[in-house]
Amino acid sequence: MVFFRKKKDMPNGLWVRCDGCKGVVYKKTVEERMFVCPDCNHHFRIFSKDRLNFLLDENSFEEFWENMVPCDPLHFKDRITYPERVAAEQKKTGLKEAAIVGQGKIEGKPVMVGITDPSFIMGSMGAVVGEKIARIAEKATELRLPLIIISGSGGGARMQEGVFSLMQMAKTSAAIGRFQDAGGLYISVLTDPSLGGVMASFASLADVTIAEPRALIGFAGPRVIQETIRRSLPKGFQTAEFLLEHGFLDRIVHRQDMRKEISKLLDYLQNKK
Repeated sequence: MVFFRKKKDMPNGLWVRCDGCKGVVYKKTVEERMFVCPDCNHHFRIFSKDRLNFLLDENSFEEFWENMVPCDPLHFKDRITYPERVAAEQKKTGLKEAAIVGQGKIEGKPVMVGITDPSFIMGSMGAVVGEKIARIAEKATELRLPLIIISGSGGGARMQEGVFSLMQMAKTSAAIGRFQDAGGLYISVLTDPSLGGVMASFASLADVTIAEPRALIGFAGPRVIQETIRRSLPKGFQTAEFLLEHGFLDRIVHRQDMRKEISKLLDYLQNKK
C-alpha cells in the first residue's frame, strides 16, 4: 500500500484523484497518458478540444459554424434565466455550445468530425447541437467524406428548449440516414458518459460503434432506471464492457490507440461502402 503525504510547501494541482481506483496520481503523468490513470487505466473526462488534439493530425482541424448560439424560445427560468446559464457556461468552458464540428485529417485522411462536450450543460442536445450534427452529416454527404462523431453527453434533451430540443433527435437521425443512404461511412465513438437523447439518436446509428473503456452508455442512468422499475439491475450493465459482450458495440479502444484504430478502419472500410 502506498501512502501519499502532502508536504506543507507542495504546490496545489500537482496531484489528482482517480475516480476509477480512488488513488492519488501525479497530474503530469495523467496528462502525458492522454488523461488516463497509469494505475487502473481509468479514462478521465476531457474537453472536446483535447479530443481533437488527440485524434486529428496537428493543425488539420477547421471548425464550422463556430459562432452558432442558442436562442431562448420558452423564456425559461429556473434559478437563473436560460441566456444567463448559457453565458455562464460559455465563460466557464470557452465554448459557444456543447458541440464542435468541422473537417480534419487522421494520418493524412480527410474526415468530417463532430464532438459533444459534457462540460457544457452536460453535453445536452439543444437546437444548436442538433443543427451542427445535422449540418456536418450533410457536409460529409456533399464532400463524400467519412464522418466521425465522438459523443460525451450526460444531459439528454435540453429541458430549457423543450420540444425544440426533442426535435433534434429526429433531425439528426434523418441526416445520418441520408448520409448512409448515399454510401457514407459513419464511425461513432462513445465516451463517458453517452446518455439520453444523443444516445437515442445519432450516437447509436453508426456503421461502426466504438467505445472507450468503462464508459457509461445508455438512455437513462442506472439509478433512474432502478428507481423506475423497482428491480435490481445486472452489475455494470451500462458499461462499455457489458455492451460489447451483448453485441451493442463493435470494439472497445483505449484512448491512446484511438487515432491508429480509426485510421485502420478508414483504410479498410472507406472504399467498401
